[in-house]
Amino acid sequence: MTTTTTSPLTAADRCDRCGAQAYVRVVLEAGELLFCAHHARHHAPGLADVAVHIQDETDRLLEEHGAGAR
Repeated sequence: MTTTTTSPLTAADRCDRCGAQAYVRVVLEAGELLFCAHHARHHAPGLADVAVHIQDETDRLLEEHGAGAR
């Protein structure tokens, strides 16, 4: 049985690929991976095929960093 972690990601959660702040948690049968928005997009096709659950908090980037704000 796989337990899905749904607690919000924090600044302490880092991308397993580059070390930037993680905004996506990918739960696999054998554990989980954390990704920044960039690496989550880059690996999305392959991850969708093997993920048990994907927790995507990339919408927080707009809130936290004002991306697209005028």
